[in-house]
Amino acid sequence: MNATPSSSDQFDPVTLEILWSRLISIADESAAALLRTSFSTIVRESNDFGTVLMDANGDSLSENTGGIPSFSGILPRTLKHFLAKYPRETWKPGDCVITNDPWLATGHLPDITVAMPIFFEGKLVGFSGSIAHSPDIGGSLWSADCRELFEEGIRIPPMKFLREGKPNQDLLDMILGNVRLPDQVLGDLNAQVTANQVCGKRLAEFLEDARLANVEGLSRALQTRAESAMRNAIETVPDGRYHATLDADGFDEDETHIECTITVAGSDLTVDYAGTSKQISRGLNTVMNYTYAYSAYPIKCALDPRTPRNEGSYRPILVTAPEGCILNPRYPAPCNARQLTGHLLAGVIYRALAQAIPDLVLADCGSAPSMRAVFNGLDRQGNRFSQILFASGGMGACPHKDGLSTTAFPTNSGAGSIEAFESISPLIVWRKEYRTDSGGAGKYRGGLGQECEIENRSDVPLQLSLLSDRWRHPAMGVLGGEPGATSEIRFSDGTIPHQKSRTQIAPGMRLHMRFAGGGGYGEPSERDGGQIRDDVKNGYITKAAASRDYGRS
Repeated sequence: MNATPSSSDQFDPVTLEILWSRLISIADESAAALLRTSFSTIVRESNDFGTVLMDANGDSLSENTGGIPSFSGILPRTLKHFLAKYPRETWKPGDCVITNDPWLATGHLPDITVAMPIFFEGKLVGFSGSIAHSPDIGGSLWSADCRELFEEGIRIPPMKFLREGKPNQDLLDMILGNVRLPDQVLGDLNAQVTANQVCGKRLAEFLEDARLANVEGLSRALQTRAESAMRNAIETVPDGRYHATLDADGFDEDETHIECTITVAGSDLTVDYAGTSKQISRGLNTVMNYTYAYSAYPIKCALDPRTPRNEGSYRPILVTAPEGCILNPRYPAPCNARQLTGHLLAGVIYRALAQAIPDLVLADCGSAPSMRAVFNGLDRQGNRFSQILFASGGMGACPHKDGLSTTAFPTNSGAGSIEAFESISPLIVWRKEYRTDSGGAGKYRGGLGQECEIENRSDVPLQLSLLSDRWRHPAMGVLGGEPGATSEIRFSDGTIPHQKSRTQIAPGMRLHMRFAGGGGYGEPSERDGGQIRDDVKNGYITKAAASRDYGRS
């Protein structure tokens, strides 16, 4: 291929598509390296990571296709903070900068961001970046009940993790001296470095093959194309203001209320959260980076799902939230469980957009927010472990089909292998099955939640941290669809733990978790009779539910 490196208008559409696909494959190969070399099941099995290839300005060129979508949208913002502290001209080959500061990165301390420069023929041409949820960050582990950030773990400001390839041993000692699982934490950090190195090596090979000196012109062309695709998609939405609200359980008396106003004007779209609940002294606060990412992503999914994402995809979307509200808290607000608020944004955005583009949105998802159980303690050999059950409720139904059962959205983390979950912890999963009658009725039924039963097989009590919602506020349907079933958690002795606090699970005790179902789409009376009969036959709904919700025997 022959291309002019300094001009974006020299790339014909076919060449541009080929080059773009290869850049995405570079981000995907970086992700594969992270998965294959990571130590924790959080990354290896549950998909809680992201990798991004960025240009020399810190703007995203390509994102891996399988990682957490919010991570990909946030990483370029974090890199710009890195560049403010370490100007471009000061970076050397082999440097690696790290942070987990919630306000600079993904919104809570367990996520660690790592970025490295990419050099080609002696010149800085881009950056590779990765984010992964660490198996431990000290403090309270992953919990929702802390009252300020300092309780939630160690905060790492932007610092050099590697200097020209050599470890910053003082920083490394500080991190490993404050975590319960130093081997796993170090293993995952090294895996992130490996992923970034793979990304850098592949970009250098790409530039050589494409006969490019840098990616400046290509980056402008790709970002312009992505921005144009998003603007064209926004222009299909009628101009106007669309408003919706959403209520969630919150924490005790501090219930969560979200106000969302979407304004469409030509090819510009603004999401405004004025009127949303104030920040609280519990870990449900969502910093602005995370609020932006989980606002832009569902809009991209609805309006422009097929164009690959990069920096240009996000430029037509403005997101605002009053400072001091739960979606834009002031430091040092606790934010460890920020997903319990941030994951709700897709639902309220789609409820607003349903007024304008009902054929392009989902009903509320029972998997949003995600419900997690974090187990920590000693196994039967006296070894320290920490394990998270990543499982999902049902997705909301869409205009054309039933919601996917036990599938996460807007995040895409998953349970992974239960065998792997059990192999490194004193836990047995006795049951993990669809939850009958949990999907909301509608022309298209909401996805089913699931039922999980986990036993503590250790000889000692284990610490248990629960991160859950939708006990009182189910996933709502749209356009006449019914809500899905609410969440439930209890112990085998009949006691009910607090839905967002740390407790203990005794030896031999079992934890029963019932995950919420997704909302239905359209009037239940419009559902096809054959689909109802199939649902009963397959055990998705009972005969009683068919009669009650659909008026069919």
